[in-house]
Amino acid sequence: MSTIERMTITMPADMAAVVKGAVEGGDYASTSEVIREALRDWKSKRAIQLHELEALKADIDKGLADVAAGRVKDFDAGRIVERGRKLLAARSPSA
Repeated sequence: MSTIERMTITMPADMAAVVKGAVEGGDYASTSEVIREALRDWKSKRAIQLHELEALKADIDKGLADVAAGRVKDFDAGRIVERGRKLLAARSPSA
């Protein structure tokens, strides 16, 4: 069984009103339940952000390794824009 630790938090009045409203509306039994769910959601979102950041760092490292190994092409903004348009068109629903 996990231990419970009591904490006191401070928040702006509008946030406190949202928390109290959720309890008064019957969505939650207590303000603690609201905060626990908010923290679970934050924890999940944070884990996704950290995973995406690690993937981005890996992509950057791969790019830097390609540059160091001479695997590069001349910068062509028009080619990049055209490729972006094609990718966007492929993702967009047909009109």
